[in-house]
Amino acid sequence: MQDIELIKQAAPDYPVRPFITSRWSPRAYSPKPVEPEKLQRIFEAARWTASSSNIQPWYFMLGFKGDKVYAKIAESLVEFNQHWAPNAPILVLAIAKTNNSRGDLNSAYAYDLGQATAMLSLQAMHEGIYTHQMGGFDAVAVATSLEIPDEYKVLVVFTLGYRGDENILPPNLQKLELSPRTRRPIGESVFTGSFGHKADFL
Repeated sequence: MQDIELIKQAAPDYPVRPFITSRWSPRAYSPKPVEPEKLQRIFEAARWTASSSNIQPWYFMLGFKGDKVYAKIAESLVEFNQHWAPNAPILVLAIAKTNNSRGDLNSAYAYDLGQATAMLSLQAMHEGIYTHQMGGFDAVAVATSLEIPDEYKVLVVFTLGYRGDENILPPNLQKLELSPRTRRPIGESVFTGSFGHKADFL
């Protein structure tokens, strides 16, 4: 394997913690199982996410390669993702409960699930475990096939696993795997004074 970790290492304009700069989303995975104690810590990180009214609307359904849940998640993926995601030992549905205890809509359900998924992805990186989040799947089909209740919404699928050899990927995906990471400048996203005005502290 090439030294992908160096290729994928972020070059921040301002210093941040190494587990942030080293986080990236591979498509080549090793079949090596993820240890239960690592999974415990990864999902414990999600548990302590900030939550509107402490509703904690996040839920995660794991499929381990070879089991029924994994097969149904894999079947729901768009063709592009089916070319690589089934290499991972674990596929996970990120699910949000859309209502609160009174049955009213929780307007923060998607935001809070996103926060929880971000927290677990950073803990996973700390553990040497990689995630790759995907929107390319049939959420309705997988929710139906796994009998997820109507008040719960499947928003994202993500992988969990150790990074593998990029040579297992088709050539077009190998190119993506070996491409440096880029982000727009922070001044295009963070404003003060008026929308679109680069923050004065930058």
